[in-house]
Amino acid sequence: MALSVDSSWHRWQWRVRDGLAQSPSEATPLLSPKKRAQNYNLAQQRVVFPNNNVFHQDWAKVSRRYSSNRICTTKYTLFTFLPQNLWEQFHRWANLYFLFLVILNWMPSMEVFHKEITMLPLAIVLLIIMVKDGMEDFKRHRFDREINCSNIQIYEREEQSYVQKCWKDVRVGDFIHMQCNEIIPADILLLFSSDPSGICHLETANLDGETNLKQRRVVKGFSQQEVHFQPERFHNTIVCEKPNNHLNRFKGYMEHPDQTRTGFGSESLLLRGCTIRNTEVAVGIVIYAGHETKAMLNSSGPRYKRSKIEQRMNVDIFFCFGILFLMCLIGAVGHSVWNGTFAEHPPFEVPDTEGGFVPVALGGFYTFLTMVILLQVLVPISLYVSIELVKLGQVFFLHSDLDLYDEETDLSIQCRALNVTEDLGQIQYIFSDKTGTLTENKMVFRRCTIMGHEYSHQENAKRLETPKELDSDSEEWTRYRCLSFQAQWNQGPATTKGHGGAQPLRRSQSARVPIQGHSRQRSVGRCESSQPPVAFSSSIEKDVTPDKHLLTKVRDAVLWLENLSDARPAKPSLSTTSSVADFFLALTICNSVMVSTTTEPRQRVTMPPSTKVLGTSLEKIQQLFHRLKLLSLSQSFSSTAPSDTDLGESFGTNMPATDSEERDDVSVGSGGYSTDGGYRSSTWEQGDILGAGPGASLEEVLQAPALSLASPELCYEAESPDEAALVHAAHAYSFTLVSRTPEQVTVRLPQGTCLTFDVLCTLDFDSVRKRMSVVVRHPLTGEIILYTKGADCVIMDLLEDPARETDTNVEKVRKIRARTQKHLDMYARDGLRTLCIATKVLSEEDFRRWASFRREAEASLSNRDELLMETAEHLENQLTLLGATGIEDRLQEGVPDTIATLREAGIQLWVLTGDKQETAVNIAYACKLLDQTDTVYSINTESQETCESILNFALEEVKQFHGPQKPARKLFGFRLSPETPPPTSGAAVPGAGLVIDGKTLNTIFQGKLEEKFLELTQYCRSVLCCRSTPLQKSMLVKLVRDRLGVMTLSIGDGANDVSMIQAADIGIGISGQEGMQAVMSSDFAISRFRHLTKLLLVHGHWCYWRLARMVVYYFYKNVCYVNLLFWYQFFCGFSGSTMIDYWQMIFFNLFFTSLPPLVFGILDKDVSMETLLALPELYKSGQNSECYNLLTFWISMVDAFYQSLVCFFIPYLTYKDSDIDVFTFGTPINTISLATILLHQAMEMKTWTIIHGLVLLGSFLMYFVLSLVYNATCVTCNSPTNPYWVMEGQLSDPTFYLVCFLTPVVALLPRYFFLSLQGTYGKSPILKAQKIDKLPMDKRNVEIQSWRSIQRPTTVPGEAQSTHHPGPPAPEQGFIASTPKSLNPTKRKYKEDWVLSEERRSGDHIRDDTGSGDSWAKFSSGEHLLLESSRVMAYGAHSSGQTNLTRPFSRGSHRRSQSSLTI
Repeated sequence: MALSVDSSWHRWQWRVRDGLAQSPSEATPLLSPKKRAQNYNLAQQRVVFPNNNVFHQDWAKVSRRYSSNRICTTKYTLFTFLPQNLWEQFHRWANLYFLFLVILNWMPSMEVFHKEITMLPLAIVLLIIMVKDGMEDFKRHRFDREINCSNIQIYEREEQSYVQKCWKDVRVGDFIHMQCNEIIPADILLLFSSDPSGICHLETANLDGETNLKQRRVVKGFSQQEVHFQPERFHNTIVCEKPNNHLNRFKGYMEHPDQTRTGFGSESLLLRGCTIRNTEVAVGIVIYAGHETKAMLNSSGPRYKRSKIEQRMNVDIFFCFGILFLMCLIGAVGHSVWNGTFAEHPPFEVPDTEGGFVPVALGGFYTFLTMVILLQVLVPISLYVSIELVKLGQVFFLHSDLDLYDEETDLSIQCRALNVTEDLGQIQYIFSDKTGTLTENKMVFRRCTIMGHEYSHQENAKRLETPKELDSDSEEWTRYRCLSFQAQWNQGPATTKGHGGAQPLRRSQSARVPIQGHSRQRSVGRCESSQPPVAFSSSIEKDVTPDKHLLTKVRDAVLWLENLSDARPAKPSLSTTSSVADFFLALTICNSVMVSTTTEPRQRVTMPPSTKVLGTSLEKIQQLFHRLKLLSLSQSFSSTAPSDTDLGESFGTNMPATDSEERDDVSVGSGGYSTDGGYRSSTWEQGDILGAGPGASLEEVLQAPALSLASPELCYEAESPDEAALVHAAHAYSFTLVSRTPEQVTVRLPQGTCLTFDVLCTLDFDSVRKRMSVVVRHPLTGEIILYTKGADCVIMDLLEDPARETDTNVEKVRKIRARTQKHLDMYARDGLRTLCIATKVLSEEDFRRWASFRREAEASLSNRDELLMETAEHLENQLTLLGATGIEDRLQEGVPDTIATLREAGIQLWVLTGDKQETAVNIAYACKLLDQTDTVYSINTESQETCESILNFALEEVKQFHGPQKPARKLFGFRLSPETPPPTSGAAVPGAGLVIDGKTLNTIFQGKLEEKFLELTQYCRSVLCCRSTPLQKSMLVKLVRDRLGVMTLSIGDGANDVSMIQAADIGIGISGQEGMQAVMSSDFAISRFRHLTKLLLVHGHWCYWRLARMVVYYFYKNVCYVNLLFWYQFFCGFSGSTMIDYWQMIFFNLFFTSLPPLVFGILDKDVSMETLLALPELYKSGQNSECYNLLTFWISMVDAFYQSLVCFFIPYLTYKDSDIDVFTFGTPINTISLATILLHQAMEMKTWTIIHGLVLLGSFLMYFVLSLVYNATCVTCNSPTNPYWVMEGQLSDPTFYLVCFLTPVVALLPRYFFLSLQGTYGKSPILKAQKIDKLPMDKRNVEIQSWRSIQRPTTVPGEAQSTHHPGPPAPEQGFIASTPKSLNPTKRKYKEDWVLSEERRSGDHIRDDTGSGDSWAKFSSGEHLLLESSRVMAYGAHSSGQTNLTRPFSRGSHRRSQSSLTI
């Protein structure tokens, strides 16, 4: 139906064409006002009309332009399968070659064998591989169909209600109704949430592998709605960006009927593949669908991977073509020369119908083609089928390996691609994700420091060392239960009830709709009852054993809190007691952790419990604490009711977060400082309830503990694991988060009092500020308090100047900061994640003024992000330091050992993560990716000139240690290690590491600096790429793979790793997580990172060894056999005739010599598993392609020619001048060649089993049985030849036996002699390992230890003192060349940094600030670098716009005792 003239579509086109001015909006516009008119273009913007009665005609016309929601990830369709698959198969030159022979043999003048028989081998090969590819693609089709047919509620205009339809029916502009635990079918703009505050919580595990909850907000103006969203009342038009692959960037605006606009960003976009969590109902409008969604645009199509051996085979097949061409050319020339010896035409030449004869040249050409058909087996077509069968057998043994089975997840290894198994034994570079791959995403509270006093939590450390033991069994834990205020029994019945009729929000019963068809398979027999209702909750994370010294401080702090009144000083006290109270209040309040219950239905705790002023006499208090065994307490306490909150009401509820593009890069809520991973935390507190009953005093509640047994348990769910760890730590000291709403947060104190804080404003975390703040009104004093937590390098710069303190406090403040900094350095060296906690008391007037500025910034049309940043920085200063925390991101079991083993095997490991730089570096030290003595280069810049200067400087410095890196050379296919001159210093040279961020990677790619970057990385033991996007990960993999020509492996667990996995030669997905896209896009799937060790070093080595030797053997076998026919041509006038029956030739490859190579390729082991694991250096043989290279290929070719000469001419000389017929002459040659080839195979086998013996013997016996039967029954099977009774006659001739015995001995003697010399005098590590394997167990262990001691005679200084979590170490003094004289040498104890910085702002964000936009580079040797000040200044000359060459060090003294120079 045509659109009416006055339809909104025509109105829209008219307004865009004429460029009418638009009315200002209350939110951020898509484009700046100056460029708005000329930049509006329907080809560049997406216009979305809602699918309702008002806009139906417009929707019908526009929606046709956009992609549907149907997805297709298959490689083939029903119509393209046959041609596309044949096209891929004919990439193999051997297949093209045999196709040419089939066509050639159909020509009458060229026919050598029967036409149909010639077609049979090629047809069988193509069919088998086609069936295999078709089955794999059909599985993908089934997954796609399962996705497309998933159900979702779509608004139906005609029925005025939501109707259940399939995902494939979703169109752009449709209204989608989603419930909790449903997976989002498309990219949807959020318009309604059942949450009163307009918040929708998402789990992005299917998208990025992270399991932490993220928040999305309803578009402004839609948060205050009725109970149900009415699509027919939605009369707005949406304009947004065209589809793109930026997961964290989205801008658009909504135009209202009155032509006003409301802007929105990524904080309101629900991405396809995410799961709705803790939100009963969410309604939105579809913006992008199907392959235009951001998730699909980030997933490139599957790449057809060819193994390195297959590529090598294609080259060697060309050599075989060359050999074949030379042999055929000799045959053609020989035939012409032989015919020229006749004075007249010989009688066997038949003239044509006109009596003419074929010209000599044409006859030679015909002979050439005839020889091609005759010698066609020189190119082994059966090799491809044998390779496929061998890989099937190898995969079977992979699946059967119990060491690669994970009992916890009930998952074993999955092999999803059969064509790259041998590449597992040749890997040179590994690219790994961090979150969920190296780590478990389990953040554990380890230590803390408060007011300069460090609390080591030794009891908690002991518990973590034995996590399987119950914490309650610990004596210290029991003592804590006695000493604490026993808040578990302090509560009365719950006073907060959930909304009636709410649906269960259990995450354990999450929707099973797989994304991209990647469903999670569980074992049927697994016991699910033991799992908690909320996933990813473990006692290791939520149970914290308190420090007994800190418990005493907490007791005093609680009494101090109870004595608070309105007379509290306006400035925070420096006393330890008040600081301990504020410290734990900050841990409990300054976060975005959600509180919910575990009852049915699961309910969010949003209403604060009612509290009552507790007034008790001194006698009652004494009696109370006597019962709690706290006899030393003698003070009385009382709590006052919350004071006036008019200011909070006037200012409004929780301030919305910024719309910066980078905020969603970490998370849309607070606490995003932990972007390293997905996390969902929960705590199941026995007896935790929502608050005390009305009128219940503390003593009365204690007398009724039974009431708490029926209370609902509380569940904590955080956006980041750090947040959850801190809340759990506060709960361990009985500071319990009870409920949270956008307006209020309730905390239960140890003695049972519930304090409800009014939340006046929340400043969410972002990657620039690197901190989070919350402004609350204290319920006891009425003060406005700012609590801030963030990175130590930022918080320490924001502290109040000690000079403003009184004379008595100045020295005290400085000592507190110095001790805190010392503790932070210690935490960092232990690999802990550090956070600083600070506070500030605001006056009423200051806060009112700031709130006014904040509202203006939020309503600004331009520079909104900058204004919001300025307001936040204006508030977050002059802070008072409370303390700091150390949190451990627990690594997966065996990760450090795995990395160390892979490094010994000669494998380079790169970590590509979207996490922040500080976290990645800490994890790198913890998992031994970076060593304590490594020189670490950190580069963070957006300037191309600065980046180039830094790379040049780093290369110059590193070459001083290691010398120039010479490119690897190859000799006859062997890779020779580059010669590197010894270091200039006699001391051991430390390794180098490189840390780089995503913005610098963009600079490198755009500035054509890839060569210098790769040159620097070749000197580095490991490389860390932080803040990298999925596409950057794949670009890095492709850069290393193509430019360096190395074998690469990528491993990850999330959808953000899919592109990286598909770009590498081998892609491995980590299974066992909720997100399965990485698994479905991978070649192999494992459940633990530690499984890489055996997968590569054992199975990878075996697969490569077996397949490489089998390929070489196949080339040898075919060349050796075909040469027998070639030598015969010298005695038959190069006529193309054979002395072996054609069926015998077919049986030779089909039956007699087919099984031994298969058994060899599946079962043979050159070195045992134990030796391969004990000596990782053996893996380098596969990296250097020692088993199959140009040299081994030509050696086998020469051996084949020699053996064929022996096998032909010894029988020829034996039967010379006799009267035997041609088949009688060919039978012993055929028998001798079979015996020689089988014995050659036996000499290649390193492992002998019954199967090996039976197959070899059975193949030889099968030859005689079939030959006897064939020669006895076939008289004219291959007319006009007659092989009748030939074998029977030969078996009665003693000469036959003598020839068949002596000839193989002579043929194999050179190879046997060579293998003997190699085994006696060979220096190859593989040969040495084979000798070790033959020793008894005790001697074998001694030899292995001796080998390892020789390989590593000395250790790098500092390597022996490895701690459980090594961190940045103290540098060796021998490497320090230049240090400012003003710095005390003791300040270089922990870390020394030379900073090369290009700052845009005041420079408050120096260290590891990846999101600040600053261009800077930091060199450190653990971390430090040889650096001269003059050269720093020279390289810094590229910094633009810099006026200050120095920076005051008054605030910079906190930087972990580093020496720095800022330019």
